[in-house]
Amino acid sequence: MSWHVVAPVSEIPPGGRKLVTVRGRPIAVFNIGGEFFGLLNRCPHQGGALCEGVLTGLVESPEPGRYSYTRKGEILRCPWHGWEFDVRTGQSYCDPEKIRTRAYPVEVEPGKSVVEGPYVAETLAVKVEEDYVVVDV
Repeated sequence: MSWHVVAPVSEIPPGGRKLVTVRGRPIAVFNIGGEFFGLLNRCPHQGGALCEGVLTGLVESPEPGRYSYTRKGEILRCPWHGWEFDVRTGQSYCDPEKIRTRAYPVEVEPGKSVVEGPYVAETLAVKVEEDYVVVDV
């Protein structure tokens, strides 16, 4: 795997998300309280766009009549059929032993280290000729 720069931190505020394409793969990047996580933007059930799903929490019950609501904003519900996935791991809550969506490692790097590499960013040669900007494709 190689690292790819996908967005400045300011583009994905806490509770936010951004759909990016890296090497032809649609990846939904989520910011949960300042931590970033990436999931393949395809539900393994029938291919729904996970980036369009609702972020919710987890309802847990130690016994009948008692429940708690935890992990607010960490559970992603597929917009097509409601299958739920852990944003941190891609694990399904519909069938945790067999179903998951692919999770991708996501890190935050200071701008200075991004400039130095080894991150991959598409670049094109650009030069100014008189008063026009010209891109070499």
